[in-house]
Amino acid sequence: MLIIGIAGGSGSGKSTVVRRLQKVFKDRIVVIPQDSYYKDCSYLSEEEKKVYNFDHPNAIDFDLLCAQVDQIKKGEAIEQPVYSYITCGRSKDETVHVEPADIIIVEGILIFTCPKLMRQMDIKVYVDADDDDRLSRIMARDIEERGKDVAAVIKRYNDLVKPMHLQFIAPSKRYADIIIPQGGHNHVAINILLATIEKALNDKTWLKK
Repeated sequence: MLIIGIAGGSGSGKSTVVRRLQKVFKDRIVVIPQDSYYKDCSYLSEEEKKVYNFDHPNAIDFDLLCAQVDQIKKGEAIEQPVYSYITCGRSKDETVHVEPADIIIVEGILIFTCPKLMRQMDIKVYVDADDDDRLSRIMARDIEERGKDVAAVIKRYNDLVKPMHLQFIAPSKRYADIIIPQGGHNHVAINILLATIEKALNDKTWLKK
């Protein structure tokens, strides 16, 4: 089993890289998104939710994430939490059943800020992109998927997303084994990642880990 961590700033193209891997490896791959492990903040007021810092490592329940990665490494299925950006809460009645696979992708902006989680990874990938490109993707995503307006997205970006990126996320790039510049559009770098994974999968000692 291969545990692959894919990090990078918000809007950098991580999801594009993950989709490319899923297209190639199909049912041999499962994805564990960091976003499912945000701590429950549904108790906050609507005003507090608007300024909640999703881009700080303290927002992530790394204890549960590490425990479930360890569980799936042992060949056990997990019940992945379901988190809603609309309510800022974790579902009490719903989980996602995840079975072990040859390739486990752990994906998220802050996954390289947790030393214990990094030690569980076999390959660490950082997806890089220009700030302007990331901002345009963030705006499109937050407006279309999370019901935000333009002014709110820009304010959050300037107040929280950009400072946290500079403090926590960009520095974590130094831990990566493979860096993919230009986001998910760098086909050469993605092909190098694919070749690396193929080689590791053909080495039977990896699959026994």
